[in-house]
This record gives sequence, C-alpha cells and structure tokens, in this order.
Amino acid sequence: MIVIAQLSDLHLDGGQRSADRTRAVMAELEDLPYDLDAVLVTGDIADHGLPAEYEQARELLASRHPVLVCPGNHDERGAFREHLLGQPASASPVNQVHHAPGFAVALCDSSVPGKDEGFLADETLAWLDGELARTPAGVPVLVGFHHPPAPLHSPYVDGIRQYGEQRLAELAGRHPAVVAFLAGHAHAAAATTFAGRPLLVAPGVVSTLRLPWERRTHPEDHVRLDQPPSFAFHVLDDGGRLTTHYRQVTGRG
Repeated sequence: MIVIAQLSDLHLDGGQRSADRTRAVMAELEDLPYDLDAVLVTGDIADHGLPAEYEQARELLASRHPVLVCPGNHDERGAFREHLLGQPASASPVNQVHHAPGFAVALCDSSVPGKDEGFLADETLAWLDGELARTPAGVPVLVGFHHPPAPLHSPYVDGIRQYGEQRLAELAGRHPAVVAFLAGHAHAAAATTFAGRPLLVAPGVVSTLRLPWERRTHPEDHVRLDQPPSFAFHVLDDGGRLTTHYRQVTGRG
C-alpha cells in the first residue's frame, strides 16, 4: 500500500497565521506512526513570490518524508527555484518527477507568469510525455499541478482554471499508466473526473473557499478563514486502485 499526502495553497506571506497553519499540517504528518511515500505541495506556496517567503517555506516543509513541490499562480519561478529548491534561478517551467518502488509522481508547472489562470506549456507536455514513456510498464503514475483542468462549478475558481486542457487529455489517452490527476488552487476539497480519470483537488491550508450556494454576508465574501487547515491522503493499493481521504487539522493552529 502506498500512502501520499497532498497539501496546497499555503500562501506563506511572512506572517504568523499562514506559517502556523502550515506548521500544524506538517506536524500532523511528522507525528504519523508511518513513513509516507511522498508529500506533494501543489502550488501557491508563497503569497507574493518573494525570496523570504520561499526561505520560510523551505524551513516549514522540511520533513522525514519525501517532499515534492510545484508552483501556483502566486509563485514566481525564479525565486521558487533559487530559494526553495536551491537551483539556479530560471523562468522556465518548474517540473519535477519522483520515482519510487511501485509508483511515480509527476508534478507539472501549470503557472503562467503574470496571470492567474493556468496552462501547460508545450515544453511541459513534452517533458510529461517523456517521463510517462520512460516509466516501466505496470507502474501507476499520479500527475499533479496547481490549476484544475476541469470546471468545479465554483465561478470564482473556474474563471482561472487550467486552459488548453484538451492537449493534456490527448496525452493521457496515450498513457494508461496515469491513474489520477491531482490539483490545488480551489481552496476546497473536491473530486471529479478528467480524461476518464479521477481529478482530486486538495483543500487549502491557508483558507477555505465558499461555494456559490453557501451562505455569505455579501456577494464578494468568497473566503472562509474560520475553517481549520486541511489536506488529503491518497492511497494506492496493490491493484492500482486509488482512494482519497480528506483531513482537517484541529488543535494545532
């Protein structure tokens, strides 16, 4: 059995609140009596894309579990690479792959510099195609990114989702090893389908988005700050079947 944690939308801004909530989630994962196979952080790690925010993130995300990250629309690629990953600054997409016994994870950079909506650049799709082709037959692959490539029936998010998604769907059609897509961005736990696979959206660590039919005090009251930080556990069984559990972290921050 393979167990992977996914958190998203930390929005670290140098302040105490976002740091405390991220620290609470990571403490929950560190306290587990089980070594996770991976921890995925699907974007909006920083709130303003500043070097100090990534230095804070590097400290907070330090873990005994393998940690894999990708950028979101609030992130800045150069600072992300240099101050979080310890790589030379570059404006090219930040794509990462993690191969482990029994599974692989490919995290794609869906961010578009200067924009809130997402798009997988041609070079990212080519990279993903190559990584999937190199993965041994029979090994299940999870593909993640920040922006969901399908509507979630939340207008605030759907207007800035991932576009050009038909290219990704066509690629997935050539690679049956892809068992699911993982995303963030929505600040709300969600489950739907895309390209015939599950599309699983992690809740936000920093806040929770109100859905259109939920009560609000005024039309622009989109975000709830009174909900605890949350994350997802994804479980791959020996038959390649995926199960997801969502968890709130209470009593820590």
